[in-house]
Amino acid sequence: MSLSVGAIETQIWIVAAATVISLAAFIGLILIPSLQSFGRPWEKVGAAFLSIFVLITLVMIGIAVGVALVLDFPKEISDLFSQG
Repeated sequence: MSLSVGAIETQIWIVAAATVISLAAFIGLILIPSLQSFGRPWEKVGAAFLSIFVLITLVMIGIAVGVALVLDFPKEISDLFSQG
């Protein structure tokens, strides 16, 4: 099973759009409100650091789940069809 160049390009556009939407949501719903909650510059730096730390943690969890699914998914599919 091979993918055509058009299909790969479409997947890249979908991933890029999802990334932009996710970053916009993170900035608008998490980062900006956390920065507006504090007045002192060092508090804003701390809030930005913790917010970005949470973002990186969530991305790493997503990558770990994705890798686990990719590595284990073929086994689950073969088990599903071999039982029938």
